[in-house]
Amino acid sequence: MSVKDPIPLEDLHIGRSAEVTRLVDDAAVRAFAEVSGDFNPLHLDEEYARRTPFRGRIAHGALIASYISGVLGNELPGPGAIFVSMDIRFQRPVRIDDTITAKATVLEVDLKSRMVTMDCVCTVEGEIAMTATATVMVRTRRKKSAE
Repeated sequence: MSVKDPIPLEDLHIGRSAEVTRLVDDAAVRAFAEVSGDFNPLHLDEEYARRTPFRGRIAHGALIASYISGVLGNELPGPGAIFVSMDIRFQRPVRIDDTITAKATVLEVDLKSRMVTMDCVCTVEGEIAMTATATVMVRTRRKKSAE
């Protein structure tokens, strides 16, 4: 996997965005359960999940939010960015084999504190599954050393 160059704070502007698309399949849900320790049968057991209001298995909410982390850490602002906070609202379940698009858009850039506020949204077939506001600390452009 190649690592992209980070986008320095000075190059960020309101409205700049990036997105990724990911398949939320059984393997991803089971891997997330292993990593997180969340083995809620709502996510892993179809028979159990059919008896819930969701009428079938759904992905972990934290898995869906983690796709935003991937956008922030890999795309915008990219490597070296520090995830400071996230306020999340889930609006619909994400089901096994749904394809999700996770998008982050710059809302505010504070040059003094190096904090960037991002509007984040995850959608499935155009329907909003999750919205969030994230705060990220971003590196400034590296100054070239005098030789």
